[in-house]
Amino acid sequence: MTDQAFVTLATNDLYGKGALVLGTSLRNHKTTRKLVILLTPQVSNNIRSVLERVFDEVILVDVLDSKDSAHLAMIKRPELGVTFTKLHCWALTQYSKCIFMDADTLVLCNIDELFDREELSAAPDPGWPDCFNTGVFVYRPSIETYNELLRFSTEKGSFDGGDQGLLNSFFSNWATADINKHLPFIYNLSSVAIYSYLPAFKQYGPDAKVVHFLGNIKPWNYSYDSKTKCVTSAVHDSSSIVHTEFVSMWWDTFTSIQPMLTEYGVSKNISPDKQEEEKLSEAISHLSVSPPPPPAPMISSEERRKNWEQGQADFMGVDSFQNIQKKLDTYLN
Repeated sequence: MTDQAFVTLATNDLYGKGALVLGTSLRNHKTTRKLVILLTPQVSNNIRSVLERVFDEVILVDVLDSKDSAHLAMIKRPELGVTFTKLHCWALTQYSKCIFMDADTLVLCNIDELFDREELSAAPDPGWPDCFNTGVFVYRPSIETYNELLRFSTEKGSFDGGDQGLLNSFFSNWATADINKHLPFIYNLSSVAIYSYLPAFKQYGPDAKVVHFLGNIKPWNYSYDSKTKCVTSAVHDSSSIVHTEFVSMWWDTFTSIQPMLTEYGVSKNISPDKQEEEKLSEAISHLSVSPPPPPAPMISSEERRKNWEQGQADFMGVDSFQNIQKKLDTYLN
């Protein structure tokens, strides 16, 4: 099937390594389709050389940046402005149909059956199910659609500052027009436990086909003991609760490609050291990021209840998993 392809994007070396794991997982599960990766100039030559071993096409593209610091601040992800670069995937007109997958996804089995779906097929986002999550979606490359998306992004922008808000506005009838374009959640299962309905996860989780490491904590931010095959600690924010079995799967795949990385002079240590953090800072230095907002004022219990009912819980603050757990423990004791 030379006219169909899986497509991903890397905007720096860390996401380049994530893409290597994604591409390897697709190869391991015997996909019959082409593998294509879009790269920005921030990806080093060494990583690019390794990617050329895994992907059929490695295509250099310009960075497209929303520069929407106000909306990006709402989701506390200033780095996501560059995800507009994803729009370049519609320019791959050498292919009749493609599946785009974020570089922080991992394939757990063969998913070639997704090519039977039509544009725009995607799974619901766990944070707002009437929106689709843009980590995995089926689409048809088209210069006409590409130009319309660029025009739309300039004229109307994105309600979250990133590609997800933009694409949901552009494909605005996804939630209501055709249920056949709603992919089952197992094709884009969130690794973050706070998003998961635990009974459903226990019921359907073993059938997962693609896991998506949502949020700002990625598998490469964890330490991994290759001997015990256990995730040992998180490098950054310890408040992010993940299904660690998926992180272990990711690291198992990464460990299998480490000899190839070493061959091209890429450090075995994937955790972002000072040098890698400087590269990442350089890659997003052109973003215009607003200063952090002042601490939120204390609100009444009535206002807090109303926020919960409207889906506006402060999961990073007073309504964090740890604080909820403490409250439950207090009641139970």
